[in-house]
Amino acid sequence: MTDRTTSAQKNRILIWHRQDLRVADHAPLAQAVAEGAEVLTLYCFDDQLFGSTPAGFAKTGAFRAQFLIESIADLRQSYRSLGADLLVRRGQTAEIIASLVQELEIDRLYFHTYPTSEEQSIEQAVLARLQIPHRSWWGHTLYLPEDLPFKIGELPELFTKFRKIAEASTTKKVRAPLAVPRSLSKVPADPGDIPALADFGLMLPPVDDRAVLRFQGGETAGMARLQQYFWQQDLLKTYKETRNGMVGADYSSKFSPWLALGCLSARSIYAEVQKYQQERVQNDSTYWLIFELLWRDYFSFIAAKHGNKIFQANGLRKLNIPWKQDQQRFDLWCQGKTGFPLVDANMRELAATGFMSNRGRQNVASFLTKNLGINWRWGAEWFESLLIDYDVASNWGNWNYTAGVGNDARGFRFFNIYKQAKDYDPQGKYVKLWLPELAEIPAAKVHDPSRLLAVEQQRLGVRIGVDYPQPIVDLFKSAAANEKIYDAAQ
Repeated sequence: MTDRTTSAQKNRILIWHRQDLRVADHAPLAQAVAEGAEVLTLYCFDDQLFGSTPAGFAKTGAFRAQFLIESIADLRQSYRSLGADLLVRRGQTAEIIASLVQELEIDRLYFHTYPTSEEQSIEQAVLARLQIPHRSWWGHTLYLPEDLPFKIGELPELFTKFRKIAEASTTKKVRAPLAVPRSLSKVPADPGDIPALADFGLMLPPVDDRAVLRFQGGETAGMARLQQYFWQQDLLKTYKETRNGMVGADYSSKFSPWLALGCLSARSIYAEVQKYQQERVQNDSTYWLIFELLWRDYFSFIAAKHGNKIFQANGLRKLNIPWKQDQQRFDLWCQGKTGFPLVDANMRELAATGFMSNRGRQNVASFLTKNLGINWRWGAEWFESLLIDYDVASNWGNWNYTAGVGNDARGFRFFNIYKQAKDYDPQGKYVKLWLPELAEIPAAKVHDPSRLLAVEQQRLGVRIGVDYPQPIVDLFKSAAANEKIYDAAQ
């Protein structure tokens, strides 16, 4: 935390919003109000975040961009209800803030900081041009770094060790969420227009009725989902049992898009879990939601500890695996045309809606890396472009883990797609939803339609290799071949 404020300064503070698109549990805002300051708030659509990934995908695709635009509109409305407004700008954040400081006679800049490289580069560019004091807070995790029983540089390299130490040492140190300010005074300034999706050269595909949820951006919608899932539908009590589902709105909490953009804070969710445990029930499911928040914390702290290593091909384990650059098979994976229904259904859901279940993400990532042997960073970038709930540290941390190059990896962990399908989609309900060409195939064969005899294909109205592709690899032979490559890199 940096604080160069002196008593000689005036009292007009600019709050720079980033991935913290809320007014509740917002330390910079709360501090500015506590100081009795005139508060201005800003969100900048930074050009750097709307460029391309190294593989050429849009860094912020249409699904997340739309969710972001909705979140900014909601944040502006929240500020207007408090008597203020939200300044919205587009361009290079450093130039915009430097200009606003002069134009509006800003005395101090308050903001949340993030550990990952692009967010840090934008922050450093802002500070390089800043001529006034600033102060930054860490506010996107359940635990604050200063509340952990070790420094970030001493963070355990195994999640289980981190979790056990954190739970034993800091359970009472999860800080209570900060309250929403009662009111703010409006400072005259041009609020600016919120850009439309088309302004970024993006366009949403038609709404797909099969989507698990209509994810509406903003703190208001995030809080509504929290209330619905916990209290109205009373679903938290069975979260652990249902969380590996793939069909419907309520097999999991679906909080991740709002967490990723900071429309909901982890501490607000934690506080609501505590309330639920007191008023309804405390069981393995209520704990498991906190467990998942701890995983999210861990990936963020790992990113802070290891920096850009999480983005490198050899990962945190520095394994020089000769990943394939097979564009043709990668495209088939992206399009959901691998010939493995569970993989294909998940990839088509992602392309159509910007969302995929956690179970699905593990399976498709395993298939790309352990069966196709394709560069895992391509998959991570594809997810970055499409996911409505993209979180830098969680996305890249999970891909490190699945590819077997992460700090907490367990060697060559291969997901048997057939067994996964049998365990988590035994009747084929999910694959039939997203692969309508397989709708008539009986459950016993829908996850491996290549086994259908010619007479069965004719009777069921599906031609394997025409209406639905043949498998592009042998599941077990490809895994064995890639395991040899992986072992040789040890």
